[in-house]
Amino acid sequence: MSANDLKHDRCLIVIPCLNEARHIEALIAKLDGALQDLDADIVVADGGSTDGTRAIVQRIASLNSKVSLLDNPKKIQSAAINLAVATLGGGYGYLIRIDAHGEYPSDYCQRLMEDALSTGADSVVVAMQTVGFSTFQKATAFAQNSKLGNGGSKHRTGSVGHWADHGHHALIRISAFRAIGGYDEMFSHNEDAEFDYRLNKAGYRIWMTDKTSMIYYPRSTPGALFRQYFSYGRGRAKNFMKHRSMPSLRQLLPLAVAPIAAGALLAIISWPCRLEAGILAKLKNVVGTLSR
Repeated sequence: MSANDLKHDRCLIVIPCLNEARHIEALIAKLDGALQDLDADIVVADGGSTDGTRAIVQRIASLNSKVSLLDNPKKIQSAAINLAVATLGGGYGYLIRIDAHGEYPSDYCQRLMEDALSTGADSVVVAMQTVGFSTFQKATAFAQNSKLGNGGSKHRTGSVGHWADHGHHALIRISAFRAIGGYDEMFSHNEDAEFDYRLNKAGYRIWMTDKTSMIYYPRSTPGALFRQYFSYGRGRAKNFMKHRSMPSLRQLLPLAVAPIAAGALLAIISWPCRLEAGILAKLKNVVGTLSR
């Protein structure tokens, strides 16, 4: 596919953001290639950051006219995307949603656009792998990457490209996004699954790409993780109440991530304790033998 083909329908890259000063500059830099290859623009929809994120984005925007900052007074991601499309979406064919707490290949947006054009999909979703650095994050990543923790979801496990009902949101045709009313802002979590339910009902098509993927960094503390998954469960319940669509067992299994992570963490912590106890027992036996 030629460079001119990729520029056929311009892309608006939206980054919902709140207090991401540690990551936002590197993330925008990683997307720089897409600004040229796709004739794209980046908007950071900030929910009221207080850690210096806004100043960083404003500095970048002052040097690059393809980057802008948008205030998101409602703070939540669904509102951020809706506001960006309503305010700045004119003249763009596609929306690309970027998570400020994730990591992406430098050609991520280009691969999404290639699949959108080659398949004719109205939405392109991606596989997601969770990676942790701290002990707790590693335990969480283990849980989220397991079949029990992700319900065997193909957007968690990866697979060959195929038509799907749902996946991690990446690219959406703006005309389809507008046709079904965008994200439901009553959903602070699970807005993507609720959106995909309406997208499918309206006859639009979702493609799970195998050309690219993203890395997600999980919450770093038990409290933050439990709050996230409590909100996730509440979002599933709201989705059922709105559409009377019973979630499958696969969709319910990820609610077990928090207890699985806690169990994995305890295993990680207790392993050196068991090892130390075993060594002490052997030393005790040796000392006892020598003292006879």
